[in-house]
Amino acid sequence: MVEYVRNYHLLDKCMEDILFVIKPTEEDKKIRLGAIQEVVNFICLVGALRDAAVKPFGSFVSKLYAKSGDLDVSVELRNDSGFPTSRRRKIKALEELEEVLKYTGVARDVNFIPTARVPVLKYVSNRFGISCDISIDNYSGRIKSKVLYWISTMDERFGDMVLLVKEWAKAQNINDPKNGTLSSYTLCLLVISHFQYCKPAILPPMKEIFYASLEEGSGGFNENHLDQIWKENVAKFRRRDIGRRNHSSLSHLLATFFEKWSTRTGQLKRTQEMTKSSCRLVNDLFDRSDVDITVNAPGLQCIASAFERAKDTIYSCKHADRNVLLPLLCTPEVGSKLGVRATAGHHTNPAMSSQQHIHMGSTGSRPIGRLQGYISGAQASAPHWSQQRTDQQNSWSQASSGSTWQW
Repeated sequence: MVEYVRNYHLLDKCMEDILFVIKPTEEDKKIRLGAIQEVVNFICLVGALRDAAVKPFGSFVSKLYAKSGDLDVSVELRNDSGFPTSRRRKIKALEELEEVLKYTGVARDVNFIPTARVPVLKYVSNRFGISCDISIDNYSGRIKSKVLYWISTMDERFGDMVLLVKEWAKAQNINDPKNGTLSSYTLCLLVISHFQYCKPAILPPMKEIFYASLEEGSGGFNENHLDQIWKENVAKFRRRDIGRRNHSSLSHLLATFFEKWSTRTGQLKRTQEMTKSSCRLVNDLFDRSDVDITVNAPGLQCIASAFERAKDTIYSCKHADRNVLLPLLCTPEVGSKLGVRATAGHHTNPAMSSQQHIHMGSTGSRPIGRLQGYISGAQASAPHWSQQRTDQQNSWSQASSGSTWQW
């Protein structure tokens, strides 16, 4: 692996500028808190949901959201039976919410997707102007969000890295799972794997941090109990690795991220395990079931090309130019705020439709489809390059007094 990145100063400056534009402010946080309270207000109009609790999750809870990020909300139904909420009941509840949204006019672009793996109601809040996704009893989503939050507290570079990788993926049109490319959650998993495989490792094996079952009806989500366990695990990890920390700059970590994955996506091989519509990309590190996160075959080709393009541009002397690096790393919307022409350097993917069975493998004996990241002796890292996040120590607070939603 290449250990030296040319034009460090230029890459550092471009990354710093992008983070300045995309990182949320206190006002962005308040807008999302207001949107959550808005959900509380309109679910009260549905008789069957008056006893429900509203709980945000996703990137907002994990503190891995950008200014333009969506808001994910889980409506937790009252359940005295102890059994998981049926899919039919979830769909019925979301249908009623859809009617309320349309009747009250609080939202636009309302779109209910009952056929999704997790049925979801999507809309844009007219008052707050942000996209919201509502699901019912999304236990798995909520617990993953909390785990990602605790991971983000272990090293400040992780949050900045996730934001930069998400922005790059959007710029390269490979952050759209509906079209066979990468979800934001999958990108988080790739960053986790990269931080685990650094030398010395920045993050430990997930088994040292993660403790919970994601199975619905597995005893409930005792948030306070799990938070205490994760907090103790993080503290134990930090104490163990004092004096052995990875001090790589954020620019070095980003450059080697592209170099690592461009190498691993460079070889495609057929396997007997592939379906006609998708290929295995990476295992869900937090899901104990044997369900893989997949992309379709054309999507994988586009992903591989994007990683290769990023690696070549960053490691090339010829492209020591801000007007080349910025369009590679950020969307036209962000680039325009940084004085870059919107059309430069952006690539549009072909239509995503799968016709082949391919499996993404590594050049060694370990297939990329099994990125468990269980590395012994993983070490923590001290914050080195990135900006101080003033809200890192701030506790989450409710939108207003009397709120009925919970973290």
